[in-house]
Amino acid sequence: MDKTNWIEVSLQVSPEIAEAVAEVLGRFTQEGVVIEQIFEETTLSENSLSHDPVRIYGYLFAGEKIEEQKNRLKESLWYLGKIHPLPEPTYKLIQDQDWMDLWKKQYRPFKIGKKLAVLPAWADNIYPKRIPIYINPGMAFGTGTHPTTQLCLKMIEERVKPGQIVFDIGCGSGILSIAAIKLGAERAYSVDISPASISSSTENAVLNKVQNNIELFQGSVSEIIGGCFEIKAAPLVVTNILTSVILRLFDDGLENIVQPGGFLILSGILDSQVEEVSEKAEKCGLVVCEQHKMGDWVALGLHK
Repeated sequence: MDKTNWIEVSLQVSPEIAEAVAEVLGRFTQEGVVIEQIFEETTLSENSLSHDPVRIYGYLFAGEKIEEQKNRLKESLWYLGKIHPLPEPTYKLIQDQDWMDLWKKQYRPFKIGKKLAVLPAWADNIYPKRIPIYINPGMAFGTGTHPTTQLCLKMIEERVKPGQIVFDIGCGSGILSIAAIKLGAERAYSVDISPASISSSTENAVLNKVQNNIELFQGSVSEIIGGCFEIKAAPLVVTNILTSVILRLFDDGLENIVQPGGFLILSGILDSQVEEVSEKAEKCGLVVCEQHKMGDWVALGLHK
């Protein structure tokens, strides 16, 4: 990205409205949207909660139409604000060096589950008995700090089998695919509709020396069904994405890319949305057999 031509737009909101705000923001940002919590070191534990406000942010290209984009975004948020009060978005010019300096101050190594540790690319592994996942923070990609990602990583740790094939839908930074490979999966086929996410996943795969085990494609469920990879179904499928998108993925045939007898991990669901997602999944031939919660966020495990 250009060092001076990106503007960060962000809002701090409650977890209950986070998904709706992210969906609105995503209509205007070209490089994705992040729902993120910046944890203090003392809060990075197995009992991390998400009742506190979360930060929603994305990036606008600071071109000639930036003021028009801001006005359109403001209008869209105004309509949402009639349902649930929202703060005014804040805007900040971002330079690459400013971004990295910020992350080096805020992003610290932390443990997840029984085996994993997530570390920034520049950090030494302070957890030598754990499997390290190195992430190079980039604009608008998840870094593992949000409860939805932590829930997903824990479930992957419990479910992945040696030599297994995994689909990662909406791969973002590639953190879930990388974890699956390092936990013993043979290959991860990863998709995302954002070209910037594909770039970030590629970079992080190389950083973790698993690039030969991860195949990436810009697209989603429809592209997998259409044959973008050499296989069209896998025994383990993971997706950590907004609930509204999960529901649309079922409309696109998400259940069809899970092998019979396979397992689907869904994360990014608020506890108030569990029933809707579960009903949709069960209509598609899946059975909810696990439910894990962290604060207001839920991850579901489903058998086909």
